[in-house]
Amino acid sequence: MDALIAEIEGYASVFNVPDLNGDIVAPGAFAKSLKKNPKPALLYQHAAEAPIGRWLSFREDARGLFVKGELILSSPRAREVHALLEGGAIDGLSIGYQTLRSARVKTGRRILEADLWEVSVVTFPMAPGARVTRISPARPDYGLQDYAKLFKDSVRIPSSPTTMGMRAKRRAPASPSPSPEAGARHLADVVKVAAQKLTV
Repeated sequence: MDALIAEIEGYASVFNVPDLNGDIVAPGAFAKSLKKNPKPALLYQHAAEAPIGRWLSFREDARGLFVKGELILSSPRAREVHALLEGGAIDGLSIGYQTLRSARVKTGRRILEADLWEVSVVTFPMAPGARVTRISPARPDYGLQDYAKLFKDSVRIPSSPTTMGMRAKRRAPASPSPSPEAGARHLADVVKVAAQKLTV
C-alpha cells in the first residue's frame, strides 16, 4: 500500500470548435477507435518515452471527450507533473491521433473519424478548451486485496448477546454474513466516494 496515485480528469478534445490549426473534431470521431483501444496512453508533452499514468475511462458529452485517469506517482516525472498541475503552472490536455476520415471546411478540416493513440498533459494545448478540470492530492493506490485486509482487520460483526434467565424471543432468520470479498468491495466503494467528496 506504499504506491501513490493522483486522480486526473478533464476534456481531451472539444467538439465543433476550431483548434489553433483550424481543425474541428466532430462528435463521435473517436467512437470506433475507443472500442478497439479503450485505454490510450497517458503521456507528458506527447513524448512516447514519458508515460506518467493511465487513463481509466473516456466518454463523450455535449462539450467533448471527457477523460478520467490516474498519475502513477512512483514515477519522478509523474510527481513533477502532479506538482505543476496542483500549482496551476500547467493545465492543458492534447490528443495524439491519426485522421482516418475528414471533410474540408472553411477553417481547415472537420475530423469525422480518428484513431486515438494517446492523450497528453501539455503546456500549450492545440484546442484551447481542452483542459484538466480536476487533479486530486496524492493517495495510496489501494487494490482489492488491500481493501479486503482493511475490512478483515477493522470490521467485526459481534454476535447478539444473550441474558441468562430471560426467555428467548422468536427471531427472524439471520441474514447471511457478508463474505470478506463482498465487504471489501463495499468498503472500497465507500472510501472512493469519501475521497471524491474530500478532493472536489
